[in-house]
Parts: sequence; C-alpha cells; structure tokens
Amino acid sequence: MKLGRKAYPAFLALSLASGWLGCALKQGVAGDAEEQSIPLDDKAVAKPPTAVEQLTKAANEGNAQTQFELGVMYSKAQDNEKAVEWFIKAASRGHVGAQYLLGFMYDKGQGVPQDDKKALEWYTRAANQKDTVSLLNLGKMHYVGRGVPQNHKKAAEWYAKAANQGSAQAQFNLGDMYFAGQGVPQDYSKAAEWYTKAASQGIAKAQFTLGEMYSNGQGVPQDYSKAVEWYTKAAGQGLADAPYILGLMYANGEGVAQDYKKAVEWYTKAAELGDADAQYLLGETYLKGQGVIRDHSKGCLLLRESAEQGHPGAIEQYNKTCSK
Repeated sequence: MKLGRKAYPAFLALSLASGWLGCALKQGVAGDAEEQSIPLDDKAVAKPPTAVEQLTKAANEGNAQTQFELGVMYSKAQDNEKAVEWFIKAASRGHVGAQYLLGFMYDKGQGVPQDDKKALEWYTRAANQKDTVSLLNLGKMHYVGRGVPQNHKKAAEWYAKAANQGSAQAQFNLGDMYFAGQGVPQDYSKAAEWYTKAASQGIAKAQFTLGEMYSNGQGVPQDYSKAVEWYTKAAGQGLADAPYILGLMYANGEGVAQDYKKAVEWYTKAAELGDADAQYLLGETYLKGQGVIRDHSKGCLLLRESAEQGHPGAIEQYNKTCSK
C-alpha cells in the first residue's frame, strides 16, 4: 500500500480498521489496499485543552481504551514515539486496535525502527481477535516472505480469513491465487467467485479481470455482454487497459451493437492515457473516416505518437502514409 505524499500520522494512513469507536476520520491515500482510516470516537478527535492530562490520569490507572485514545492523540500530534508507548500498554492489555496499530508502526518504521518480525507479531495478535486488516497484512507478509519464510499456502489461508470478513483487497488477492494456482489448487471458477466479490466492492483490477474471464469463457460461461459490463466499470475507475478493449468490442460488435462512434470514444480515452495500440487504431480510424470525419493530419499525428512508442504497425503505416 502506497501512502499519500504528506507525512500523515500513522493512524490516518491505515486501512480498514474494525469499528471500535464509532466516528470515522477519513484520510485519502494512494494504492491498491482498502484505504479507510481507523474509526475514532468523537472524544478522541476533539478534546478540550486539558484532555491529555485527563486521559493520562485514566491511562495510568490501566484503562486500555484510554491508553489507546492517548496513543491516537500523540500520533495525531506527530509524536509517534509517545504514541507507541501508549499503544504498547493498550495492546498488552488486549486492545485489538492498539495491536493492529503497533503492527502497522513496526511495519512502516514509524516511532520505532522498522521491524518485520515485530510487525508480524502484533498483526498476529490482532488477527487472533479477527481484525480484518491484520489478517490481510499477514497474508501479504507470508506471500512475499517478510518477517517469515515465504509460504503461499499460509498466505492463502490468511487471505481467506480476511476475505470471508469482507476485505475487498483480500478477495482480489485470493482470486489471483486461485487463478495462478499459488498456495491453492488452480481453480478458475473459484478465482471468478472471489474476483466477483472484490469487483462488487469496487476493486478496478478485479472488474477488469472479470471482463477478461467473461470474454474468454475462463471459469465462467463466455459472455461478451458481461465482459463489456465489467470492462466499463473498470474503465470508469481509470484503469488504463479497459478503454482500449472496449473500443475493440464496440468496433467488432462483441457484446454490444457495432458502433464505430462509441469505438472512437473509447479509443480516444485509451490514447489519451498513452496506449500505443489505441493511438494506432485511432489513427487508422481517422485516416479511413470510420466513425469520425476523415482527418489525414490527425490520423498521422496519432500514428506518429504510437510509432514513437515502438508500435510496429504504426511505424509501417506512418512511413507508408504520412512520411511523404
């Protein structure tokens, strides 16, 4: 998971925490994990000036929830070392949110030296209390072999637990594992099942992969209409490969009525994203006037853009048609 460009406090950069306290603070981050910040109580967000003293008194009396809230406040103030101190106290008393946050902080080296084994330890404690993101992160660590020997079978087990609790990212990862036969027997039907769950929660790569599976009849009955449906959803989220394929499907009348104008619309979106294949086909389309008004100059410009990326068809056609 890639964090945003600012140095956000740890608790703001987290994925899908369980709903311990109620009021969710949302902070956008960039990447392919479930990007929601940890739910926090309103009291933990807007404390009066004496809040730290009040919380510290209660925390020193051994209240795990108060220790956790105090850790959150220090984290919000970007004092991660102090935050870690209080999270350790709360986590040692079994607070699942603190256990997850400690795993995250050791994972990322925030307030503590980066330590995969410590991260694994705290994620495991939280996972044993069914914390969804910890289950997901344990799957990732076993998959790549961070803090533990690489073990795809174990990774699939952790992903399955997170997926069954509704983690969209875990559902997608598990779909990948069934598709490739990593840690589980290869099973395209199972892959499609998990991709569908992830896609229904908005994972663009799962939507695109389902488009491919319906197009190829892989793990599901071949259904071009379904393929178009999933490709369109993926394209709507900006996935670069989807608009080009939709252009092809509209041009060929696969799953939709043949419509060259629609094909041009999708080719244009793909070309604007730098897709060399789309630039080539769109260039040809302008040269032929298929679905657009014929425009030799524009066609040649698009062919040149594609050729500059090394597209062999574009190079040949540009030299043949446009270089005179």
